[in-house]
Amino acid sequence: MNLVFSRPDGSRGLLVHATGEPTSTHNGLSWQVVIPARDEWRTEIVVHPVVESRRIEPRFRDHMAPEEAEAHTWRRNVTSIRAQHQDLNLVLRRSVRDLDALRISTGEEPGQTFVAAGAPWFMTLFGRDSLLTSWMTLPLDPKLAVGTLHTLAALQGRGVDPRTEEEPGRILHELRLGPQSASALGGTHYYGTIDASPLFVALLGEAWRWGAAESDVRALLPAADAVLAWLDGYGDRDGDGFVEYQRATDRGLFNQGWKDSWDGVNDAAGQLAEPPVALAEVQAYAYAAWLARADLADAFGEPAVADNCRQRAEKLRARFAEAFWLHDEGFFAIALDGRKRQMDAMSSNVGHCLWTGIVTDEHAERLVARLSQPDMDSGFGLRTLSDRSGAYNPMSYHNGSVWPHDTALCVAGLMRYAHIPGAVELAHRLTAGLLRAATAFGGRLPELFCGFAADQFHPPVPYPTSCSPQAWASAAPLLIVRAFLGLDMNVPRGELVLRPRLPQEWGTVTLDRLPFNGSLLKITASGTEAEVQGLPEPPNVSG
Repeated sequence: MNLVFSRPDGSRGLLVHATGEPTSTHNGLSWQVVIPARDEWRTEIVVHPVVESRRIEPRFRDHMAPEEAEAHTWRRNVTSIRAQHQDLNLVLRRSVRDLDALRISTGEEPGQTFVAAGAPWFMTLFGRDSLLTSWMTLPLDPKLAVGTLHTLAALQGRGVDPRTEEEPGRILHELRLGPQSASALGGTHYYGTIDASPLFVALLGEAWRWGAAESDVRALLPAADAVLAWLDGYGDRDGDGFVEYQRATDRGLFNQGWKDSWDGVNDAAGQLAEPPVALAEVQAYAYAAWLARADLADAFGEPAVADNCRQRAEKLRARFAEAFWLHDEGFFAIALDGRKRQMDAMSSNVGHCLWTGIVTDEHAERLVARLSQPDMDSGFGLRTLSDRSGAYNPMSYHNGSVWPHDTALCVAGLMRYAHIPGAVELAHRLTAGLLRAATAFGGRLPELFCGFAADQFHPPVPYPTSCSPQAWASAAPLLIVRAFLGLDMNVPRGELVLRPRLPQEWGTVTLDRLPFNGSLLKITASGTEAEVQGLPEPPNVSG
């Protein structure tokens, strides 16, 4: 039986196919069957979404048993990541399954796949979310980064439109193609994000290091250069060298970093930042973008471009330390407001700064000590805001909740500064808390959960409208595993780096089918030891 349900204008619909000769009523489908003892009866129901009279094919094979279908999925071909630690292994398996479910193909170019931001609210392309997720999943499938970059480059800003906040070179914030999308956030294409643009360039450089084809990288370089021009122009509203945001109309997002709720950026007393706002982590992303472009210029024979980009990065690093550092408190301001006033709330954003390497060792030492304090560590992961801050609310979206991707970026940042006393220990502690939370949620890390202290509330308190699954939450465990392995690579140079500092309780962690320079590697690691199999000759591994 085939049933069709559609909107009056035909823009959206469902085609329902059911076997076994059901009866259809307004209450649904029903079957009248007689099943003899020890016999079985089976029916199959397939629901196809229909968009603009075009049937969307499902990503499974008709009439195939589940175990057969599994053998043909994306998961069979990507890197296998396993751990002896039972809870970690559960979380890793769930993460990969959820990332598979969130993958979307544009349908225009084969292989150009990206990860939707999350279900049920954000099953679409988000610039920031898709870029960060692609970065986190590089050890799993580097092709996701290439697909995401191509998709966003095709949608890159070309003109100036205050309604959508489009500007030349700017990377998209959000794509909405539903029937009501024209009335939301400026329409189908909304560009009001300050961090997707520098993250685009940073990811392009990282994808090159992880083996993206030269043809793809060269094709994407014009988009990267347009982003850097945007950072210098529209992105720097007052010419002070920092990247700032201010919405173009009262319909746009008031805050345009990852903490994009209306009250997501404030000072220690809880006073909101007045625009234009320069976020700490966005300057860190811009630093990473300039360095990434320098590395690409080196690779493609552009020494003058490489020198200029490195000079820009170092100048930004020095200015950032000078303008954002709160000497008495021992951490960076979350932002500078429109009057260049330091917004002095202690926030998780500083962990993102560690992740990109913009922080000096002197400041990193004090940051590690500050992040270790119980006002930031909930016991289930890092709070977005200190519980000593005026705006703190453990049940808020961005002012005291715990976001798994946020904790993971902080852990990766701490491991970048593993030579700083206490950094590795704090990274292990934050991760142990996050794993406890993941186990309590059945192995799936949600978008966020409430920031109540673990010694008072167990299990962690869910956030009511959190996406689950959500892309960068699903990818967070992959980034943490990479950080603890100290895993990095430069495929064009044939270099592989491993500096394992795995928690002892994890036992052995194994990566299999990891692509590297035409080979598939197997990495087995525990504690501070690692073994690599399958390296092409001559091997070039550093640790």
